[in-house]
Amino acid sequence: MRLLSTFLLAGFLAVHPAAAGNNTFSTEELLQGFEKTVFGLEYRSWSWRPYLVKKFTRPVLFRIHNLSAIDRTRTVHRFVQEIGKRVAGLTTGIARDPAEANFEVYVVDRAQYERVVKQNIYKSERAKVPGRCLVRVVSGRKGIKRSAAVIVSDEGEFLFKRCLVEEILQGLGPMNDDEALTHSVFNDSSRHSRFTVFDQLILNMLYDPRIRPGMSLQQARAVLPLVVRDARQRVR
Repeated sequence: MRLLSTFLLAGFLAVHPAAAGNNTFSTEELLQGFEKTVFGLEYRSWSWRPYLVKKFTRPVLFRIHNLSAIDRTRTVHRFVQEIGKRVAGLTTGIARDPAEANFEVYVVDRAQYERVVKQNIYKSERAKVPGRCLVRVVSGRKGIKRSAAVIVSDEGEFLFKRCLVEEILQGLGPMNDDEALTHSVFNDSSRHSRFTVFDQLILNMLYDPRIRPGMSLQQARAVLPLVVRDARQRVR
């Protein structure tokens, strides 16, 4: 039987970011950012297992469930398209056939949040429901199998945009938050609510073909300096 790992991330609140260029960050900052986000895990499960690279190895097809009173479907679609344009090596789209979707996004009002997490994400009434929004990732040795995010819509534009960006990006593989990452949404204390240049660089590093699912930190370090160099060329 092939073992699958399940990971959960829950988000918090942030607001507008400051702009930064791809040369703002040193190679060391990007290497540390990659290690902190890709090889950490905000909510630990199976802690006896080493942290390994997690990423999709096939197109990521989204299905949007807008349950909120505000219809956020077009906004989510635009962000899905933006990711595909800004991250080389990653193809994103909207699933035409619901059965083909491997990333489900539930947009909910706060009153629906707990019920949707329990019924649609965990399918258990006894499941714990942390955070103000969350993403669940199911990953195997050959990469991420599927992800599902729950985004709260009715508690202000800042929270909605922050949760949309953070949870979907984390559902693609960089799953840890760290307070040292001041230019990133992968930091619950930061003031960012869009796909920052720093995070574009991290995602382009992760989806470089030289970074493979299941890689250890030591294995990744052997190629990461070249990966950083090439990511700078892709992010403008």
